[in-house]
Amino acid sequence: MLDSMKKLFSGSLSKTKLAMVITSFIVFSTILGFGVFHGTKAAVTVNVDGEEVTVRTHAKTVADILKELDIKVHPEDRLEPSKDTVVSDAMQIVWDPAKEVKLVIDDKERSIFTTAETVQEFLAEEDIDIQEHDKVSQSLNTPIKDDLIIAIKKAFEVTLKVGGKKQQVWSTSTTVADFLEQHDITVNDLDRVEPSLEELVAKDSVVNITRVEKVTDVVEEPIEFGVVTKNDDSLDKGKEQVVQQGQEGTVANHYEVILENGKEVSRELVKTETVKESLDRIVAVGTKAPPPPQPTPQPQQVVSRSTESSSKEFYVSSTAYTAYCNGCSGVTSTGIDLRSNPGAKVIAVDPSVIPLGTKVYVEGYGYAVAGDTGGAIKGHKIDVFFSDKDAAYRWGRKKVKIKILD
Repeated sequence: MLDSMKKLFSGSLSKTKLAMVITSFIVFSTILGFGVFHGTKAAVTVNVDGEEVTVRTHAKTVADILKELDIKVHPEDRLEPSKDTVVSDAMQIVWDPAKEVKLVIDDKERSIFTTAETVQEFLAEEDIDIQEHDKVSQSLNTPIKDDLIIAIKKAFEVTLKVGGKKQQVWSTSTTVADFLEQHDITVNDLDRVEPSLEELVAKDSVVNITRVEKVTDVVEEPIEFGVVTKNDDSLDKGKEQVVQQGQEGTVANHYEVILENGKEVSRELVKTETVKESLDRIVAVGTKAPPPPQPTPQPQQVVSRSTESSSKEFYVSSTAYTAYCNGCSGVTSTGIDLRSNPGAKVIAVDPSVIPLGTKVYVEGYGYAVAGDTGGAIKGHKIDVFFSDKDAAYRWGRKKVKIKILD
């Protein structure tokens, strides 16, 4: 071809001009070929993790384009269309690389690759059902990113007892202290919590709070008045006259009471105060001797003898005791079992004053038998038996009149 061109232009062109023409032809041919090469490239839009880039390529498949762009696709990634799809002009390729997420459910951890956009989409992909009382560390609309930690605490039912009232509540695995705080339950200083506040709440646990209160109860009780006798020589012997009426006093007993869930479980006497003093009853006893009887003439002297039973009355100092007092056996010195016979009327006496076995009448106590003795019972002193400790306390210490019946 060059030979023909040389012959064509030999008559009119110099060697220099011929060289320029040849060079221009070569450049034109190169430019024309380059334009034809690029004109046949396909225009492809590639969306890489949300960012779009447009490329022109002679690649035959999607895999070829990804290779040109130095993109490595993992099995967990989302790629549309597939790698073996033939490239066409105006094609759109979407590559969404999977992100690694740490999923922790009730302290069990695993890593998952996902292409989900949000936590909600991820949970739906993994078929994880979130109930009303479950706790999720991330909000459902949180975007998914690499190394995101999604912790889920599954809720379970717990039996809660507060002050004796029972209810079923929902909880996740936590300490008893946190569990009570979540349910706005205050524990007072004296309250008892089971299990302890540091223990973990588990499924089917029973959390029991016993409400404990310490209160003071003041109980007023009467004090029996004593009886004081005074000899009065202005009264005939054997006659009595009340000089001063007796009045009961009042004592206030202070008890420390422990209540559990509103019910009393213990009571302890901590203080006793006298509110009102008792006033003794004063009785004047006549000592005036009656005038001697005037002798009367007798038609004849008759001597007769008869046996009469007469009664004897006098005042004694009295106390009270029970069959369960300190050092008591419950059996009297005459063999009466007071524990087996709580209704018995028995007094302890000094046998030198009142012989054992004597039937008596005790003022304020009733008919009784002198059936017992005591180391402290000496002289004009008696100890009356009560089956009830409170009754013995109420009797206290006082002077009473005793009548010997036989």
